[in-house]
Amino acid sequence: MSGGRFVTLEGIEGAGKSTIAKFALAWLTRRGIPGRLTREPGGTPLAERVRQIVLERGAETLSPVAETLLMFAARELHLKNVIRPALERGEWVICDRFTDATRAYQGSGRGVDAQLIETLAAAVHPDLAPDCTLLLDLPVPLGLGRARAREAGAADRFEAETVAFFERVRAGYLELARRDPQRFQVLDAAAPLAAVEERVERALEALA
Repeated sequence: MSGGRFVTLEGIEGAGKSTIAKFALAWLTRRGIPGRLTREPGGTPLAERVRQIVLERGAETLSPVAETLLMFAARELHLKNVIRPALERGEWVICDRFTDATRAYQGSGRGVDAQLIETLAAAVHPDLAPDCTLLLDLPVPLGLGRARAREAGAADRFEAETVAFFERVRAGYLELARRDPQRFQVLDAAAPLAAVEERVERALEALA
């Protein structure tokens, strides 16, 4: 292995990203490769505070554009304080969501102008893209069923969205993968966990 690697996990709610992130870190640990798990929005104390604003269901309306700007504000903090330093140290960064999530959720899901999203991405990380993106894909009803079954409290702003919203998000993700097949690997998240982990392992081995 030469240097760090930036691996992102994407997918709708209930796709199993957290489970796969832990599997990926364990895989790295077994091989003596330094790795770090992180997530978006969030990943730093201040970015986690932005996450709370984005996810909470309050009385004040949060417009799609405001939501997008908050996502990139949190991302800038995350990149500067966690992701870039880790990569510079030669660590592998396993990140639960990154800019593809903004393209899918705010772009395809909310209808935010794609050019605005790409302008913000170019401003925040013009020189950085994931080395590999694992898209955990599954039918929307299955994903939402999983997500809502595990929730102990009230759903956040995204979990409370409609099936139609998540269908747009899923379609957006699949279109991103179609346009960038070298970076994306689409995994069947409805398959048995062992089968998904095998695909993840193959993808990581290709990067090592």
